[in-house]
Amino acid sequence: MESRATLVFTDGACSGNPGPGGWGVIIVTPDGQVTELGGHEEDTTNNRMELTGAGKALRHLERTPGPLHIYTDSTYVIQGITRWAFGWAKRGWKTADGGDVANAAYWKRLMALLAERKKTFSGEEAAVDWRYIRGHSGVPANERVDEIAVAYSKRKTPVLYSGPLQAYGIAVMDLPEDTSVPEKSPGERSSSGSKKAYSYLSEVGRTVKRHSTWAACERRVKGVAGARFKKTRSAQEEAQVLEEWGVKPQDVQAED
Repeated sequence: MESRATLVFTDGACSGNPGPGGWGVIIVTPDGQVTELGGHEEDTTNNRMELTGAGKALRHLERTPGPLHIYTDSTYVIQGITRWAFGWAKRGWKTADGGDVANAAYWKRLMALLAERKKTFSGEEAAVDWRYIRGHSGVPANERVDEIAVAYSKRKTPVLYSGPLQAYGIAVMDLPEDTSVPEKSPGERSSSGSKKAYSYLSEVGRTVKRHSTWAACERRVKGVAGARFKKTRSAQEEAQVLEEWGVKPQDVQAED
């Protein structure tokens, strides 16, 4: 284990999105103690559960000094807390185009916990390092927090471990070397408005559809109150938009 760093693994799940949800956390302290946490919410979304898991871990460790290394498979959480949230807060929790920030209450809670940690501790004692693990890639700790979160989302109560690392049956120290959030491929320009679209996404009610042309997307959203739409230029950008909207890729419908 890295000296003095507390390792945190967190995940969220939702059966339905929106629907019943669950979150899971593993905490490994420098003295070799493991604590599993988890919980359930009856009506929520996957992204809210991802944010809740991270928040519950920070709350549990609010009086624990020393650096925290938080591992999650949610790029939404990592990019939000390290990039987007500061801009949202400055704009009064509005997006760049003036819309309301999704899950604002959850983001505010997470930022408050981080701010409180900085007030309680200083320097390295307050440091929080957010690290990415690709979901369902065989990383033992990530698979375990997913198992906990999914169980709670299905209204089950898994047995949670609390005890010495030596007796823990999961290889939590088996971690990938690269824990950075995947970047766009070389040469991919996110600001090019003229670049050919990868897809057009539309959301009406709670149903998201993928369109191959803007005309088809426009027909669906035009004049519909509360509808939203987005042009994406790559598979990665589409995945990011769906995360921001709280939608799983498998729940997106093809255009009629």
